[in-house]
Amino acid sequence: MKIICIGRNYVEHARELKNDVPSEPVFFLKPDTALIPKGRAFYIPAFSKDIHHEVELVYKVCKEGKHIAEEFAMRYVDQISVGLDFTARDVQQKQKEKGLPWEPAKAFDNSSPVGEFIPLSELSDPGDIRFHLTVNDKIVQEGSSTLMIFSIEKIIAYVSQYITLKKGDLIYTGTPSGVGQIKEGDILDCYLEGQKKLHITIR
Repeated sequence: MKIICIGRNYVEHARELKNDVPSEPVFFLKPDTALIPKGRAFYIPAFSKDIHHEVELVYKVCKEGKHIAEEFAMRYVDQISVGLDFTARDVQQKQKEKGLPWEPAKAFDNSSPVGEFIPLSELSDPGDIRFHLTVNDKIVQEGSSTLMIFSIEKIIAYVSQYITLKKGDLIYTGTPSGVGQIKEGDILDCYLEGQKKLHITIR
């Protein structure tokens, strides 16, 4: 399986990082080693002094497809959760300055824990999916699928032009504003529609 991540998919997040708002989806990949086994802590890697939290809606692909038309996109995902895209912001900045890929800042081991998945059919309003992140019991990020620049349908259609989607792949859909640095001892909890789906301790 692979992890497909969408960058700059919320206007306010793009602005807080002083990035241009994209005219088409920006995506990058992570390996399966970016996941964290359930119940395990996240250990801040030695190569970064500035790891940021980014909470995101995460969709799970349920069947193989490529060149998927937007109107059929929802046939290819059947579950949803929330996850974290931990980002080594200092490393990312260096990569950007050199015009190099983001993988050292984004795709490192344990950089993308994901919570418990639920069927999309259980959502009360699939058109307005709400989620948030607390750090030490304080809400620091809040988002809704209505605020995404590119909907999951557009994301699936766009990405599948280039990469075949396979069953079990995960699609991280971008983060709202409010990203910030994590510190040793922090407790991060991710919520989907008010229900806690992911709990991470920072070491």
